[in-house]
Amino acid sequence: MSEIRSDLVLSESAFHAVINAPIERVDIAKWLFALPEAEYQRCAPPDHIAAGYTTTDDGQPMSINVEMIGTGLTIQHYVAETAGRDHCHMVSTSDVFTPNGPSKVQVIWDLSAKRTDDTHCEYTNSVIAHPTDEFLVFLKEHGVSFEQAAKERQAAGSDHNRRETPLYAASIERAALTTQPQS
Repeated sequence: MSEIRSDLVLSESAFHAVINAPIERVDIAKWLFALPEAEYQRCAPPDHIAAGYTTTDDGQPMSINVEMIGTGLTIQHYVAETAGRDHCHMVSTSDVFTPNGPSKVQVIWDLSAKRTDDTHCEYTNSVIAHPTDEFLVFLKEHGVSFEQAAKERQAAGSDHNRRETPLYAASIERAALTTQPQS
């Protein structure tokens, strides 16, 4: 398995959106692990292609997402390191298929909500991508500098995150308002 280069950042972005529901009604983990594929696709058209849910061999929840980030078809295998009502921290060693061929990157997806008042909360969608050693070799083989790859990934990743964040917040809001309140 290729080593993750957590000392290097390919891209990093965080965007915020309002959820018009009380924090007590929000359950990000429940929403994420029951998100229908069509709803996932509505959260970043046309980038979001498919979604599925499974577990790792040791029973940790896993979200499988297929999406286009810029010119790369990305298959993400997000394992839940934290899966709670107001916070999910997901980590994936993702397969990326570019016009130059396949490679792997690590993507960390952090979804959180915090109370802003009795009837609203703020959703934050944060994504950080790190290269693997395999990805760095891939860049070298194709004559692409890390700086150029990071610049392109930053632009594509930020654009994608900017567009999906308010749509995720709206989807979480719909789920919050259609479930029974927690006592």
